[in-house]
Amino acid sequence: MAYEMQIRQSQDRVKIRSPWAAALLPIITLGIYHLVWWYRINRELRDYGKAKGYDLGQNPTNSVLALFPGGIIIVPALITYWRGTKRAMGASRLAGQEPLNGWIAILLYVFIAPALWAYIQVELNKVWQAEADSIEGLPAPPPPSDQMPPPLQQEPPVAQPPADPPPPGPAA
Repeated sequence: MAYEMQIRQSQDRVKIRSPWAAALLPIITLGIYHLVWWYRINRELRDYGKAKGYDLGQNPTNSVLALFPGGIIIVPALITYWRGTKRAMGASRLAGQEPLNGWIAILLYVFIAPALWAYIQVELNKVWQAEADSIEGLPAPPPPSDQMPPPLQQEPPVAQPPADPPPPGPAA
């Protein structure tokens, strides 16, 4: 489930999405969800950059066109993934967070591309949770997963009566 939020001091909205959706829905929908997801995250990054006074991209449509049909000649797709990852890194820095690791992103892209999409979404979720507020009337996202849940309240153990001493027996 995606949770819609509003960027602080802006009218622009962002979504906290499931990384599983970013990784698996493109496979199920034969790539269509990936194009939609790529457009939306690039639009959110552009809007976030404008709200903060930085350039995090200008035209999300060009980012999608670089994937399809530009991906047919490979180079545009590589460039849009590189730039999109750099935008996500910039958003993390603007939010005062540790940015995603570029080397991990390259390895994930080469070996397991859906894992890269999930990695980018996880990092964006962290930024949105730090930099956006819940919209009144819509469900609020759960707290970040890196926080430990409160410990379970356990009842104190019931004191057991002392066991009877063993009966004296013959010494062996």
